[in-house]
Amino acid sequence: MEWFEHLEMSLKNGVIVLELALELLAVLCIVIGLLVAARFLIVNREQKHLLLRLRVRFGMWLALALEFLLAADIVGTAIAPSLQALGQLGAIAAIRTFLNYFLNKELEAESQLLVKGKLAKNQDRKDSPE
Repeated sequence: MEWFEHLEMSLKNGVIVLELALELLAVLCIVIGLLVAARFLIVNREQKHLLLRLRVRFGMWLALALEFLLAADIVGTAIAPSLQALGQLGAIAAIRTFLNYFLNKELEAESQLLVKGKLAKNQDRKDSPE
């Protein structure tokens, strides 16, 4: 039975490391998204629909970070010691899933607005006499 306890402890330690790695990836996504958004803002200051484009770019990174955090929550449930801890992880996972779902919906809508704007701009170019 000693080997079983050793295996169980190794599994717990591995899960903790994996959970921390996933959380670190989420933080990195947010930092990278912030840097990408800042660069985009500086380079494209005069661009039309700047805020909309900026929200889409940063929002994609936030959505990815939420996915990593959700994965960390799921991994964390593998070693949750009590029903209370499982309940807390479940609530956090539900909130993150909810946020991610609606963030993705908003990103889709804003991306479609940008595409429609590009199509309308291209149509205006075709319709204008040269």
